[in-house]
Formats: sequence, C-alpha cells, structure tokens
Amino acid sequence: MTNTIHGPTSHSYFSQRLRLHYVDWGNAGAPPMLMVHGGRDHCRNWDWLAQDLRRDYHIIAPDLRGHGDSQWMLGGTYAISEFVYDIAQLLFQTKLTPVTIVSHSLGGMISLRYAGVYPESVSKLVAIEGLGFSPKRLAERDKMTSQERMREYIDSLRKLSGRVPRRYPSLEEAFKRMQGENPHLSPEQARHLTVHGVNQNEDGTYSWKFDNYVRAFPPYDMAPDHIHALWSQITCPTLLVRGTESWASDPEEDGRAKHFKNATFVNVEKAGHWVHHDRLDLFTKMVRDFLAG
Repeated sequence: MTNTIHGPTSHSYFSQRLRLHYVDWGNAGAPPMLMVHGGRDHCRNWDWLAQDLRRDYHIIAPDLRGHGDSQWMLGGTYAISEFVYDIAQLLFQTKLTPVTIVSHSLGGMISLRYAGVYPESVSKLVAIEGLGFSPKRLAERDKMTSQERMREYIDSLRKLSGRVPRRYPSLEEAFKRMQGENPHLSPEQARHLTVHGVNQNEDGTYSWKFDNYVRAFPPYDMAPDHIHALWSQITCPTLLVRGTESWASDPEEDGRAKHFKNATFVNVEKAGHWVHHDRLDLFTKMVRDFLAG
C-alpha cells in the first residue's frame, strides 16, 4: 500500500482582532519550523522547500496580515512591529517554540527582530535578504526632514487609496505578469505562485490577494542602532543569504555583519532577490547543511 503525501492544511488564528491564515504541513512531534514569506507574497511560495523538509520538521507557514488568505487591516500602515506581534502570537498560540525559522525579505526583517526579542524561542534562523534597506539608502532617507517624510507618506497613502487592484482577464494573463516579475522562475514555479496568489473576482477576472497598502512605507521605523541592538541579541546560529543579482547590498561590505554574534553570510551567484526560487536546489542543500551543522 502506497502512503499518499498530502499538501498542507489551512488554519486561522487571531492577532489584534484580525483573522490570519497559516498552513500546516503536518508531522506533529517533529522539530517545529516556521517559514515566513516576503512582501506582496504568500505562504505557498515555500511549497517546494516545505515538501523537501516536511519529513524532518513540523512546518507551519503564515500569510502575513494583508497578504494571501489573511485579513487586510483597517487603516493604511503595515508596521514591522505589528508583523512581529503577529508572529509572536502565532508561536504563542501554537506552542511551537523553540522553533527553526526560514524567512525571506520582509519575512526576514520580521524574523530577525523576533529572534532578537525572544532569543530563547529560536533555535536556528535562515533569512534571505532580510536586513532591509542598505545603510546608504537609510542615510539618504535620514536627510529628509520630518515634514518631508510625513508629506511623502501622506501622498503615498492618498495615491494608494485611489488605486484599484489590477484585474487580469484570465489566469493566464496573471501568470504572464508573474513570469515578467522574475525571469528566473520556471513556468511551473510561476504558475504555482500565480494560482495561490490570486483571487477570482465576481466578474470572472483575477486580482492579486495582497492589500495595495502594503506598498506604503511608514514614515518612521525603529532607529537603525535599535535594530542593530536587536540583531546583537540573537543567540542562535544564523544563516544570512543574498543573491548577487539582487538590489540588496552585501552585509559584510556595508558593515551590518558586525552586529551578529553567530552568523554565516552567503552570496549566491545567478540569483536575484528570490534566492529560494532562483536557485532552489542549491538553496535547499544550503539549508539542509546549515540545519545539520
């Protein structure tokens, strides 16, 4: 008799009165693993890695607020602190700590801060380009006055308030848009990400699931030295990954590496911002080697 391996099951939890969604790949009793996606993405972008690791770990992967099948928040500001709270609530409610975390981009920013706040709750951490804007970009932003920051923020929200989610006449058109966003994706990858990343509208068209307000950057975040202080509190082995074809700067060259006590830094050739898609086999091996160390 052949044992059929099913896909993940869907679940909900509440955080700040929002109904948030996550998937559970099963294997309860195995070491827990949390996979946290990036901005304008969704939990099913981890499916390939989760399929490979599910026999060894109990994997859960949330849709961040405003993303995937999680609720959109009222208002227009998606602050990092609120995302961190959501992850803290998910792990608190599922009681899956200490946990290994694999994360990407916005998910990496969230996970690194969570691990700095609760270092005892994270056993190992992988973050793909989760350090945020480069020191150079932040320095340029720091030159803005408070008035300029607030005006920019208000203007961006006002523009987004009038932005109607784009409607694609067919799933095929949305699929083509996904392919254009990342030329490294195989057709199979792009189609999978599209199918799980869109809703069908009442008129039969398709739109991306994420809230357009996630595009807006809050006028203020934690000060860089406070973020660095959180990074310095992370005690678990940490793997920080970067694609050499990405916009992200090298943390060993720009000085951010010095804030980590127990981190390994890897640059992946022929990969952009989505290293876990662009070099899936290499990334999977890298993660397995890191977790086995």
